[in-house]
Amino acid sequence: MYNLISFLNVAFWVYEMMLLARILLSWFPHNPYNPVVRFLYETTDPYLNIFRRVIPPLGMVDISPIVAFLVLRMIQNLIFSLVR
Repeated sequence: MYNLISFLNVAFWVYEMMLLARILLSWFPHNPYNPVVRFLYETTDPYLNIFRRVIPPLGMVDISPIVAFLVLRMIQNLIFSLVR
C-alpha cells in the first residue's frame, strides 16, 4: 500500500511541475516545435482546456491554471483519502 501511495504522490508532483513549466513557458518566447515543449503542451493542454472553456480570461490574464492547480490538489487529496 505504501508503494502505491508513494507512486501516486510522485505522479501528482510530476504533473504539477509540468503544469508549472507550461505556465512559465507562456511568459517567454519559445520554439513551439521543440520536442520538450510539444510534449508539455500535449500532456497539459487537455487538462487545462477543461478550465479554459469554463473560466474566461480576465483581460490578458488567464486564471484557469490557478483553478486547475486547486482542482488537481483536491483530486489528489480525494484519491489519497480513498487509498488509505
